[in-house]
Amino acid sequence: MGLWESKLPQKARSLRPQEKDILKSPLIIFVMGGPGCGKGTQCKNMATKYGFCHVGLGQLLRQEAQQGTRRGQKIREIMLQGLLVPTGIILDMISDNMLSCPESPGFLIDGFPRELTQAKEFERIVGRAPNIVMVFDCSMETMVQRVLHRGQVEHRADDCEPAIHRRLETHYTLFEPVLTFYQQKNLLWNAE
Repeated sequence: MGLWESKLPQKARSLRPQEKDILKSPLIIFVMGGPGCGKGTQCKNMATKYGFCHVGLGQLLRQEAQQGTRRGQKIREIMLQGLLVPTGIILDMISDNMLSCPESPGFLIDGFPRELTQAKEFERIVGRAPNIVMVFDCSMETMVQRVLHRGQVEHRADDCEPAIHRRLETHYTLFEPVLTFYQQKNLLWNAE
């Protein structure tokens, strides 16, 4: 366990019953895929078209990483290494963001879950599975080129070549069990 792991919460806070009630009926769609596969772009389009709340995990993490807080600095260090931020932080950020849009007919949660523990913890915390899990498939070469271009245009520190390759390696290592989990629940929808 790294030094930063011991200082960031590993477990998410539990939602109160009234918070779970808010999240009981809206459509919840997880949008998964490697970095640069087009998740964020397509989520923005769908959010506009259908009036859904777009919860972009990467964007939430980058916003937090830009804060001058200790938590923000630790998140930034983790992201620059191409590693995963602890599940507790991720789930707290996602649930807080979802609860900030209580009237939304649906949620597009982009870039989540990144590992099986996150998928299972989401269901435990929120009290239900997503309705649909969309998976965007893209070649590794295309993802690397897109992310490098995005890093140049948007000046994103985590879009540098060493971090991209570590993120892709992490993605492919952890992705298969998540796909199997949702395939067994018959929730997968592939977008190529």
